Amino acid sequence: MIEIFQNIQSQLNGTPHLLRLGRLFSETVLIEIGGEEIYLGFDRGRLIEVTPGPSRKTPWRFAFRTDAEALQKFWQPIPEAGFHDIFGLVKIGRGRIDGDILCLVKNLRFFKDVMALARPSKELAA
Repeated sequence: MIEIFQNIQSQLNGTPHLLRLGRLFSETVLIEIGGEEIYLGFDRGRLIEVTPGPSRKTPWRFAFRTDAEALQKFWQPIPEAGFHDIFGLVKIGRGRIDGDILCLVKNLRFFKDVMALARPSKELAA
């Protein structure tokens, strides 16, 4: 999984509109996939650090927790209903969000679009 998030890191640096959206976002986010922890360190919208966990010493602002199968479905070019959005995963019981929900909501479009960077383009799906 760490390689996927490192790929997201390189894609984000080449996506100016997302960097603009996240220009006020400088936080650490915990992504937990089936017990595997990955810390994403953002600085003014740039993903500067992808660190494997677990770590009790790394403070994080909010956490998104899910299982690997649900995340693979989320990353399909055209995800099925419920797997199309991080809140969709929460609604169907396949995801959980912990921590500072206000921070997430303030940066919701940015974070959702960053998470969706791992989806192949829709042209490849056709």
